Amino acid sequence: QVQLVESGGGLVQAGDSLRLSCAASGRTFGCAMGWFRQAPGKEREFVASISWSGSNTDYADSVKGRFAISRGNAKHTLYLQMNSLKPEDTAVYYCAARDREMATASRPNQYPYWGQGVPVTVSS
Repeated sequence: QVQLVESGGGLVQAGDSLRLSCAASGRTFGCAMGWFRQAPGKEREFVASISWSGSNTDYADSVKGRFAISRGNAKHTLYLQMNSLKPEDTAVYYCAARDREMATASRPNQYPYWGQGVPVTVSS
């Protein structure tokens, strides 16, 4: 089992930056991780993913060049640096972990472990 707790969300203005954190505990060894988001009335969508080693990352086209995913040295913390935020980035952001799969992935059903989510609101 893997437990995930996100933090760092909030209300910002368009163009601002925000960094989300996700503290992971439990059986985290060998697990790739990712960030997803869900806006009101929409399906959960992929944002970014990072491999277990941290050497491979993948991003949704909508956030490429603006967001950066990273892991702490001990691999127990996941980050999402969000720059140049837009109102359309408004959503609840979720941290997710794969089950002993080291490669990145972009589908929600590839992640059995999820955090509770943290809201991000970007005003225009």
